[in-house]
Amino acid sequence: MNFVECHEEPIHIPGYIQSFGYLIGIAAESHSITFFSENIKDIFPVENPEQLFGRKLTDFTEVFRSIIESDIYTSLPNFTKRDNETFFDKIHIGSEEYHLSAFRSKDNIFLELEKVLWNPKKRISNKYDNFYINDDEQEIWDQLLGTLSRIVNYDRMMVYKFMMDGSGKVIAEKTNDSLESYLGLHYPESDIPVQARELYLKKRKRIFSDVHSEPVPIVSRSKEPIDLTYSSTRAMSPIHAQYIKNSGASSSFSISIIIDDHLWGLVTCQNMNPKHIDLEDRVQAGIFTALAANAYSSFKSKNELNYRLELNSKALQLKSEFLKHNSLFDSLVDNKAEICSLLEADGLAIVADQKMVTEGSVSTPAKIHAITDWAHEHTDDSIYMSRSFLKDHGKELGLDTKAAGVVIYFIERSKNNLLIWFRKEFDEHIDWAGNPEKQIDTVYQDGEEKQVVSPRSSFRLFTENIKGNSKRWNSRNMAALQTVRDLILETSHKNYTTIKKLHDELKKVNEELDSFSYTISHDLGTPLTVMKLNAQMLLKTLTDASDKSKNKINSIIEEIDNMAVMMNDVLQLSRAKHSEIQLESLETLRTIEKISANAKITFDTEKSSVIIGECPEVLADQTMMHQAFLNVINNAIKYSSQQETPEVTIEGKEEGEFVVYRISDNGIGIPEENKHKMFKIFNRMDNARKFKGNGVGLSIVQRIMKRLGGDVDYTANEGGGTCFILTFQNPNF
Repeated sequence: MNFVECHEEPIHIPGYIQSFGYLIGIAAESHSITFFSENIKDIFPVENPEQLFGRKLTDFTEVFRSIIESDIYTSLPNFTKRDNETFFDKIHIGSEEYHLSAFRSKDNIFLELEKVLWNPKKRISNKYDNFYINDDEQEIWDQLLGTLSRIVNYDRMMVYKFMMDGSGKVIAEKTNDSLESYLGLHYPESDIPVQARELYLKKRKRIFSDVHSEPVPIVSRSKEPIDLTYSSTRAMSPIHAQYIKNSGASSSFSISIIIDDHLWGLVTCQNMNPKHIDLEDRVQAGIFTALAANAYSSFKSKNELNYRLELNSKALQLKSEFLKHNSLFDSLVDNKAEICSLLEADGLAIVADQKMVTEGSVSTPAKIHAITDWAHEHTDDSIYMSRSFLKDHGKELGLDTKAAGVVIYFIERSKNNLLIWFRKEFDEHIDWAGNPEKQIDTVYQDGEEKQVVSPRSSFRLFTENIKGNSKRWNSRNMAALQTVRDLILETSHKNYTTIKKLHDELKKVNEELDSFSYTISHDLGTPLTVMKLNAQMLLKTLTDASDKSKNKINSIIEEIDNMAVMMNDVLQLSRAKHSEIQLESLETLRTIEKISANAKITFDTEKSSVIIGECPEVLADQTMMHQAFLNVINNAIKYSSQQETPEVTIEGKEEGEFVVYRISDNGIGIPEENKHKMFKIFNRMDNARKFKGNGVGLSIVQRIMKRLGGDVDYTANEGGGTCFILTFQNPNF
């Protein structure tokens, strides 16, 4: 058993025409007759229609004289150069006047005829430019229906707009007083299936004069069906005919509304009784519809231009606000209200790594993080937009009605920098013209049983409530999003350029400072040595001097030693940054033991207990490794030396691709207020003033560990003291 869906019905090749028309098809090259409608014998005296096949109209001069002598036929090659371009003429057959239409479709030329009807009620008073003076789109369509009613005057006339999902909505209507209104009602996509919409785009005017009349078969010797896509007399499909009957109408007329080469909608007319409209009136109705479509397109373009100008103005204001900050995050946060309103959103979330700032009505931070995680996993593009996010993902993400619609824009996915706009759930309901569900009927056609979709018979109001959606994000919202995106990219580029410039300047200054530090540390070594020797010699000669004088000279010698140590540390700091390194697998135990022993002597703390645990090898440079351990172990022993039982523990452990050494002491510890400046040069803790030092050692360690591909950090011990953590590369990886 065959099953025929509405969208599968071959409506362009029905094999029939409507009873008001007559059709003759001739070959485009030879002009020989290839097909004709069975009813041509009603207007032409043809005793045996079969004799027409393969012969020309000119072979039957007396029969087809009115066609042969028409302007169209005498210039047929000029009128049929291009496919699907229709030309019109009028001819007399006997005492009746007929419209003659001609067009070429592929290998055939179609000659269509229908009687000329005089319309005594037709009144055209509107000027052609009246549509363009309207400042409201509803007025354009209402005026169109008012104009068409003076030409075709159907019982019900509607402007039907196609929605994004293929369904349609009645946005304008004109009816006689006895009919209920369909204004605002929706029609499902299946009412006008895809192949029908394709035909409406190609053939822009369609009339079905009497759905109850019998169609007229087309006679042809070809096995291929005749394509009637561009025919004005093409018979209607059985499913469409039944649909019209179910609606209570007997006749329909439709005109396509084409905007930007797309089928935007239809003017669709219905009459309770059979009704035929003269061809000239149908053409004129098409002209007025095209004028209204152009006026609507012009109106929308003007509004869009005004919106873009307003958007550009807002973007310039926003740009000036952005440029007040050196941080993109600060720019976004300071202007979050404007960014939210640009997309006509209810709320906005600004996410930068782990930081989050919100504006307006948004979900909780936990739900925003869930949305962010979902977007990382399920989206590839930088922009994601949905009005049904709550309906589609609300259950799995635990969302509330504040996240019915979202727009997600990844500024930088790798750094988790993104913007999320929110729209609340919209209490949406759709009023359908009848329940959109259709029934299945069984029919017999050409001796074969078929199941077909039966058009719905009910057109009573059917309301569908829709949950989980927000208002639609439209093209203007997309334009606003693009504006925000461009502004962010421009600001990011400006910040990058500024930072790069500052980085280059800082690099140059650092190089000059390092060079200066190296030079000073090296060149001042000799004069300091001379000063110290002279002071020592002066001290020896002052045998009879007072203790006060000797103490002053000893103070000079001590300060010279401190200066020498500081200059040496500065020299080491410079070398730690710029000296060449050679990474190799190095043992650490002997180095740690030697440094620990020397430190106990240096700081005169033989009572210090140094416990050395496991010491795995590290990947490092020999000199730099020694310098790193030297500074950290010296600090541990020095700052714990005044404890009653000073203790230092040193132990290393392999942790994957790294080797981590922990040097722990029970010394003075690090005050919370000093943690932010631990690795800054010349910075010393407040509780370390009684110990000798200049605040350079840890800066040296930090530079060394970075150059070795590792790191340095510290934690506070629970019982007091500090644990420094040196992370080296593992030579076994």
